[in-house]
Amino acid sequence: MSGAIHWGFVGLGQMGLPMARRMAKQVNLTALDRKGGQIDGLNTVSEFSAFADCGAVICCLPNGKVVESVLFGEGGLAGHLSAGAIVIDTSTTSHASTVRVGERLAKLGIGFLDSPVSGMQKRAEDGTLTMMVGGDQALLEKHRHTLETMASKILHVGPVGAGQLAKLFNQLLFDINIAALAEILPIAPKLGLDPEQVTEIVNSGTGRSYASEFFAPNILQGTFDKGYPMEAAYKDLIAGAELTAQNGFPAPVLAAATATYQQALAQGHGNKDKGAMILVFEELLGTRFRAKDHKDG
Repeated sequence: MSGAIHWGFVGLGQMGLPMARRMAKQVNLTALDRKGGQIDGLNTVSEFSAFADCGAVICCLPNGKVVESVLFGEGGLAGHLSAGAIVIDTSTTSHASTVRVGERLAKLGIGFLDSPVSGMQKRAEDGTLTMMVGGDQALLEKHRHTLETMASKILHVGPVGAGQLAKLFNQLLFDINIAALAEILPIAPKLGLDPEQVTEIVNSGTGRSYASEFFAPNILQGTFDKGYPMEAAYKDLIAGAELTAQNGFPAPVLAAATATYQQALAQGHGNKDKGAMILVFEELLGTRFRAKDHKDG
């Protein structure tokens, strides 16, 4: 195990747990779980006081509100870190929230890298995430080797907040792609085309995207639990609406995709992944985009 720095990790969810497990193979790592004990072979602690000698801490949390609560709430993590430590936040938050976090940590003498990741759970398990980093590039370079246990592509994109902006643009394009699939694919069976053939055509043709490659095969099987739940990911569309409205940027395609997303949430599909947006249009058209051998449960 290499590296003299004692690392901490907070947030052992769908993405965080595989990220922490990969890190633990290379560095001295303390991970937090409120129950403590072992999680999938990873030893954890239940109190932030165990992070007192950590020189660097990774956060991988659901949203900016949780990040700020974890760091600055009563008995929060920041109060247990020494000046000169660094927090590297891989959570998906908002630009405003991450700038605020950076400023508050700076007043405590604690460094901060705004470092959201992209790639979904499988790439977290493989260590092939893309990490978009905002903050002091010298700090990034100091810790790049350790971050490479989780991410195969690490890009410095500007000051604190730039990482969240870069991640947001990627997520909004992803959401638009999925909403387009949801709208167009159900038309195929409605007009008599074979969904399996259409999927093959799209995923080998110019209509191909990461969204189609990931979601279309799952949709064929009626599987909607392979990605991040829509109700948790909706924060990206809120952030996109705020950003475009505040700056006066026209975004009609984003607005249309957001409406599809909102319809899926309103119909009670928030616990499903984004591929479930197709259920809105399947219901509207009275059809199903499914494989021949699939039977709805």
